[in-house]
Amino acid sequence: MASFDTRTVHAGRQDLRKLGVHAPPIDLSTTYPITGLEEARASIDRMMEGAEPDENPIYSRLHNPTVARFEAGIAQLEEAEAAVGFASGMAAMTACLLAARQRGERVVAVRPMYGGTDGLLSSGLLGVEVDWADAESVGAAIGPQTSLVIVETPANPTLQLVDIEHVVAQAGDVPVLVDSTFATPVLQQPLRHGAAMVLHSGTKFIGGHGDVIAGVVATSEAFARELRVVRSLTGGILHPRAAYDLHRGLQTLSLRVHKAQEGARLLAGRLHEHRAVGSVHYPGFQACDPKGLVGRQMAGPGSMLAFELVGGFDAALRVMEAVELITPAVSLGSTDTLIQHPAGLTHRKVDAEVRASHGITDGFLRLSVGVEDAEDLWQELGGILDGLSRA
Repeated sequence: MASFDTRTVHAGRQDLRKLGVHAPPIDLSTTYPITGLEEARASIDRMMEGAEPDENPIYSRLHNPTVARFEAGIAQLEEAEAAVGFASGMAAMTACLLAARQRGERVVAVRPMYGGTDGLLSSGLLGVEVDWADAESVGAAIGPQTSLVIVETPANPTLQLVDIEHVVAQAGDVPVLVDSTFATPVLQQPLRHGAAMVLHSGTKFIGGHGDVIAGVVATSEAFARELRVVRSLTGGILHPRAAYDLHRGLQTLSLRVHKAQEGARLLAGRLHEHRAVGSVHYPGFQACDPKGLVGRQMAGPGSMLAFELVGGFDAALRVMEAVELITPAVSLGSTDTLIQHPAGLTHRKVDAEVRASHGITDGFLRLSVGVEDAEDLWQELGGILDGLSRA
């Protein structure tokens, strides 16, 4: 098998030579001419069961060739049998929960996790009941109606790492879904460690430029069929233009992740030494990785970090208002560096006591390091922190 970096360049492009093109085409058709009714009937019967079409895709909500090409690329990088693309990361998570609901009405979820996922699980909107657990008590939380275990590692926003193999062992026959958005396939492939499904918000590192919203789940063909049925019934299809951008993003994914990771290492070290900073959360620090998962489960610590300011909310407010080179914005994984305030933004709807129990305080900031020169980033951020110290 070719190296991972080589596969990022060629993944999902195996049919291009046969098509006689170098760049993947974009198929914007919403519907497809039916050449033979019997063949079309057979094709739609297959797709209604979650399988790929025989010949004619019939209608783009059921199948689109450009989306399928991106899905094939992600499946190859995650070493999965299949992948299913969605209109957003939350649409992907919703589909996973609706599919699981057909097997049982309860899920076990490990906090902390992305605030949107936490809010969806807490709402009961989908008829799914959640049993919250920590990574060590997943097994105790599983009951006869448990249909799915959900973990996020590294976790949003604290960068807490979860031992996937340990969770899978506790889960037994219950499938485990890992949100691996922060790690990307470059640094972590959860299916290798026993997970049944791996979810990515494609909006983040996979898109990589802050201009596309998407989600994707890599899994077995059996689970993929369940997800395709949900997607076709609920309409959460990924648009082909977005799929094209995401597929193009795969070619530079490894380059971007490794470059941003270099910058994060430098910034994490300097933040750790700064007197305006009370604590730094970064998987590259031994204290943040007591089980030694970086090197065993993850190929590197990544480019996400978080830090808590000594001055609390007032200090966080000053940092957010003072940055210029760094963009004050939610989301992550873009080529430019983003900083945000989880307690006030992405995790604002999470119960305050739950936030506090996981260290998401009012002085807590999350940093998504981009591909800029890290010294330039530190000149700005360090200067702002120096001002806080003097104050």
